[in-house]
Amino acid sequence: MRSIDCFIPYSENCNEALVSELQKNRYVKNVHILVDHKIKVEGVDSLIVESLSCTNVMRKMAECANSSYVLLGLCLRDMELGQYGLERMLQAVEDMGSVMVYSDYYDVDGDSRRAHPVIDYQSGSLRDDFDFGGLVLIRTSALRRVCAELQDDYLFGGWYDVRLRLSERGDFFHLNELLYSCSLTDRRLSGERQFDYVDPKNRSVQLEMEAICTLHLKRIGAYLSPQFKNIDLEEHQFAYEASVIIPIKNRVRTIGDAITSVLSQEASFPFNVIVVDNYSTDGTSEVIESFCARDNRVVHVIPTRKDLGIGGCWNEGVSHPLCGKFAIQLDSDDLYADAHTLSTLVSCFYAEQCAMVIGSYSMTDFELRPLPPGLIDHKEWTAENGRNNALRINGLGAPRAFYTPLLRTLRLPNTSYGEDYAIGLRICREYRIGRVMHSVYMCRRWEGNSDAALSIERVNANNLYKDRIRTMELNARISLNK
Repeated sequence: MRSIDCFIPYSENCNEALVSELQKNRYVKNVHILVDHKIKVEGVDSLIVESLSCTNVMRKMAECANSSYVLLGLCLRDMELGQYGLERMLQAVEDMGSVMVYSDYYDVDGDSRRAHPVIDYQSGSLRDDFDFGGLVLIRTSALRRVCAELQDDYLFGGWYDVRLRLSERGDFFHLNELLYSCSLTDRRLSGERQFDYVDPKNRSVQLEMEAICTLHLKRIGAYLSPQFKNIDLEEHQFAYEASVIIPIKNRVRTIGDAITSVLSQEASFPFNVIVVDNYSTDGTSEVIESFCARDNRVVHVIPTRKDLGIGGCWNEGVSHPLCGKFAIQLDSDDLYADAHTLSTLVSCFYAEQCAMVIGSYSMTDFELRPLPPGLIDHKEWTAENGRNNALRINGLGAPRAFYTPLLRTLRLPNTSYGEDYAIGLRICREYRIGRVMHSVYMCRRWEGNSDAALSIERVNANNLYKDRIRTMELNARISLNK
């Protein structure tokens, strides 16, 4: 008979009802609770673990499980199964022949219950924070084989290591049904959560995750050694050494500050600013024109096309005949940190002979008061392994600067999300990316930010798109290595 061993994070006031419910289910053979100290619960074995995500708990599960499947709880949140929820997961894993099944769920906050859909897993779903929800059902045979391979002991990355290895053995099936409920514990807005992984206090976690992902890339043939194509920065002649590209639509409140930030730059080379105005209707165009009237370094571009996203506007700016040798990013509501940002970025191109440069930035409010986590320097990028680790993280940093002739060849995807990440992955597949590790950019968070408070559906769509980008890049690198 089909049977399940359950491993559930537990405390005296969390998951008591779930454990009791699982004990009564006809498919459940054993229930094990994961705790940080010995707890006596009738009919239940307790496994003492340092961390829910350590390698040690993965090994203990594989040793203890003697059923067909393992139900694993991934977080210490109070959970409740929906009507025949476990049976439905069991049916899905058997019908699909999958290594693992996960599902959508409900977030419960007091008396409020809200659907929390998740996204499909694919080969490019390499983020260590991929949202499987709170419960996954795994084939025990696959879990045992994977755990038998484990050689390193990770405190934070045990589950990440196991699930990457499981993905190498078969498919993960996402059943988009709401099969259980989880108590809501993190009430922060999306704009506050997205920088957790670059918070300095999480540095040791990220080092583990990088090591795990790099080994995965090596096993599947997608790892790239630190060898790059040469690039000749003197091959082409330009009237301007640098152009700042600002794609914009309806930012009348901030565009004047952004343009002023560019014109205030002190540099030994000629530069300009190309503002690609995507049919603004709020007075933004008039503000841009007022700058053009006073300074011929300001170029106001209105595309002929009306189907452009941010990436498409970038392509328009880079293709402009007045675009300089290096195209440098500035979002329409942000500022450069000081008068030397352009000089710093351009110098990095020559010092490192690279095709792209990425700086570091400081998080601030609209009045430039610092916001946590402060400096975003993406220390996870290294000359030796940055191009590989880029497939694990969800962004590469800012501001971004490009060697224009190369960007005119490769082009950005015509989207308004992830276009910068996509081109960064494509460039680092072949070329060196230089880094500036001190702050040269002020990223202002305010109520008008497009990503300040996204719905779960919008977050999912964004994450799905970046996973698609990673899948494409992963396949390209595997082919390149062959």
